[in-house]
Amino acid sequence: MIELLRKTVYATVGIVMVTRDVAEEMGKKIAQEAKMSESEGKKFIDELMKKTDQARISLEKMINEKVELALKKINIPSREELKNIECRLSKLEKQEKN
Repeated sequence: MIELLRKTVYATVGIVMVTRDVAEEMGKKIAQEAKMSESEGKKFIDELMKKTDQARISLEKMINEKVELALKKINIPSREELKNIECRLSKLEKQEKN
């Protein structure tokens, strides 16, 4: 189950990166076809890249939230919960030795 989630996240990130490259190429073509000046074209592409990055960040946040929710539903402990358990176990082992 975790491996499936990991593959899904990696695939989504890959799609976002491909999309960014495609968006940049599309922006360049649109700027050329619209006969924008060099500064207008650069501004247009920069805005497009900014929006692409914002979309990527939003998508990553959503994916992280969904993965976290899925892990909670299948009752898999978080790293923090595992660390707490390890600390408690270490304390118990020390007490047992005394």
